[in-house]
Parts: sequence; structure tokens; C-alpha cells
Amino acid sequence: MQILIELLLEFLIQVIAEALLELGLHAMVEPFHKPPSPWLAAIGYAIFGLIFGGASLWLFPHNAVSGETWRWINLLLTPIAVGLCMSWMGAWRAKRAQTLFRIDRFSYGYLFALGFALTRFFWAA
Repeated sequence: MQILIELLLEFLIQVIAEALLELGLHAMVEPFHKPPSPWLAAIGYAIFGLIFGGASLWLFPHNAVSGETWRWINLLLTPIAVGLCMSWMGAWRAKRAQTLFRIDRFSYGYLFALGFALTRFFWAA
């Protein structure tokens, strides 16, 4: 039961960080009319994930998941779960005719969460 709570905490930290990033993007409303290339955007979201992962270490310096095996499972599964949450959020926004950003898709949400998870995997105590 404890390991499920630890995995849930890691998941929630990443979902909250990604939701804050999305909220910031929606608040700024793209200042440029021409969107960047998908590859450039993918690299950008991965870098943002690394940055937010680093910032999360300041707030939560210890890994919520204990045990090497569970940390690897967290590294593999949490970005997938976060990517699915972001695609669900994108579908929810699309139904309401709200502005969608690339992070509202699975692949970009996954890349952000992967960068976030990799940072925490290697640097969290």
C-alpha cells in the first residue's frame, strides 16, 4: 500500500507541474502567429520538463518512491500516465472550444513528464 501512495505522489507532483505550465501557456496566449516546428516544440517541452523537475527538487528534495525497482517503474510508467492525463485534458478543452496547445497532446505531455521524471530519478535524494 505504501508503494502505491509513493507512486501516486510522484504522479501528482508531475501532473501539478504540467498543469501549471499549461495554465501559464494559456495565460500568455501565444505571442507569435507562426507556431514553431513540432520537433523544436518537442525539444522545448523536454527542456521545460528538465527545468521543472529541477525546481521540484527545491520543494521536494527526497524521492517519494523508495526502492530501486520502484523508482525504475515510476520512471517508465509515470510519464505515460501524465501524457494520458494531458491528452484527456486536451480532449476536454477541445469539447469546450477552448484554445489548445501542443502540451494538450499525449506526446508533448509525455516528453515534459519524461524530462521531469529523469531529473527527479537522478537527482532526488
